[in-house]
Amino acid sequence: MSWLVLVLSGVLEAVWAIALGKSEGFSRLGPSVVFFAGLAASMAGLAYAMRELPVGTSYAVWVGIGAVLTVVYSMATGEEPASALKVLFLAMIVGGVVGLKLVH
Repeated sequence: MSWLVLVLSGVLEAVWAIALGKSEGFSRLGPSVVFFAGLAASMAGLAYAMRELPVGTSYAVWVGIGAVLTVVYSMATGEEPASALKVLFLAMIVGGVVGLKLVH
């Protein structure tokens, strides 16, 4: 259960990171509300997962999922250019996250 919550919290990390960018310095209400709600839920899930999982593993998985999804979203929406090397390096991060799960 902790791993599932951790993965969902990583997804929510991407949600709040994207919302933070769209909030334009908290000057837009909608994205600002999504940011704060996503941040609270993401942190709560990370804290829950850390009750059973090591801190280092939990944090690395959480950040890895959030970072990869944030970049993939940015590339998919055209906000950031895609390249073969970026995809390769994102795949390496995903491989690291999967590896941490497998060695746990």
